[in-house]
Amino acid sequence: MASRSGRKVAFITGGAQGIGKATAIAALSAGMEVAILDRDRRALGEASRELAPLGEVLALGADVSDETQVRRAIGAACRRFGGIDLLVNDAGYMLRKQVTRLTLKEWNGVIGTHLTGAFLCAKHAAPSLVERGGSIVNIASTRALMSEPDTESYSAAKGGLVALTHALALSLGPAVRVNCISPGWIDTSAWKKKAVRKAAALSRQDHAQHPAGRVGRPEDIAAAILFLAGPDSGFVTGANLVVDGGMTRKMIYA
Repeated sequence: MASRSGRKVAFITGGAQGIGKATAIAALSAGMEVAILDRDRRALGEASRELAPLGEVLALGADVSDETQVRRAIGAACRRFGGIDLLVNDAGYMLRKQVTRLTLKEWNGVIGTHLTGAFLCAKHAAPSLVERGGSIVNIASTRALMSEPDTESYSAAKGGLVALTHALALSLGPAVRVNCISPGWIDTSAWKKKAVRKAAALSRQDHAQHPAGRVGRPEDIAAAILFLAGPDSGFVTGANLVVDGGMTRKMIYA
């Protein structure tokens, strides 16, 4: 089922910057109507103006860790478009801090945005997604599979997203397919709000250490999201697609 206009509808959290914004552009370019949700109001306003010429966009300011705000935002999207066909859970942020100094509030903030936010969005979007035979794509990270020091909250949240994905796939299937993407190094420098936007500063070595020969781009992940949401992946659910230029397959010896 499509929206009242006959088009599919994508609801994208963290949609004002980075991978979320690239996904909104890809969805609009594919003929979808799009709701972007973000708690950064300045970034949301800028993204809304940039995306408007591409198609129908609804910008929603909300914190995904707050259930009341999530329920209201999804309700607003359903009222505007008639329902949701694709939920992309991309909202989140990285916090690097030594585990002995990491506060419970900081831990809960990261877990709440990445993991609890994805749960809440899935919970409240599920009725529409089931009715319309929709799809969920969660954005995890290769840090769910490997780590650097001082990233406990982020790694735990992304690992939780991988597990949440296969749990939701069983709970909501067969009406709704639920998949996950674990990006590797994706350079989002040029996809930030204007105050912090900058050109990529990547070295030859940065690119060369990837078996694919380059650092990833937000467009790489957006393309994978649309594939997982589309008819060509109809037999794929509960999966975690690693999109990292081959980095997690590379053995490193000192």
